[in-house]
Amino acid sequence: MGSLLRNVSSVRWGELRDATGAAAGGIPSLLSRIAYGDEDTARIAVDDLGDAVCALGFVVGEATAPTVPFLLELAGSPHVACKAELLDLLRCICRTDQWHSAAAAARESKHGAGYRQQPGWEAAARTAVHAGRSVIEGLASSVRPEEAMPARKLLQVMDDTLPGRSTGSAATPPSAR
Repeated sequence: MGSLLRNVSSVRWGELRDATGAAAGGIPSLLSRIAYGDEDTARIAVDDLGDAVCALGFVVGEATAPTVPFLLELAGSPHVACKAELLDLLRCICRTDQWHSAAAAARESKHGAGYRQQPGWEAAARTAVHAGRSVIEGLASSVRPEEAMPARKLLQVMDDTLPGRSTGSAATPPSAR
């Protein structure tokens, strides 16, 4: 994969599930298309990756947290297109709490046990986004508004959501937050 994304092969993608429940084996190729593709190819790959790691803009999967460091690496790379889209995806990941809310609602029902892992996926993904704060702060100070504005929006979401905790606003769709 080159110097960019050199650690992507250390993740056992084939053993992980994405946000749709499918095998996450396609994530490395999407990351590669973002890193090395032309702008149109990268934009399509970001969109496809968004479906895989943050379905519908608010549902994360088991593979989301392991993907976040690569999203941060790509966003911080000077030669990668689509920084705004990457930052928007990170913002969606950071504010997710769909599984946490579903687990809380199901706690009293017979289906509650089915939601035990998913809130942990959200917490891990949010923690991974918070771990990249220095990259995001660097982009927020960019002279390029197309990078700075989405980075500032992401920083605001990060300030409003603690790593590893529910955002507490599951009833509000992400687009309205």
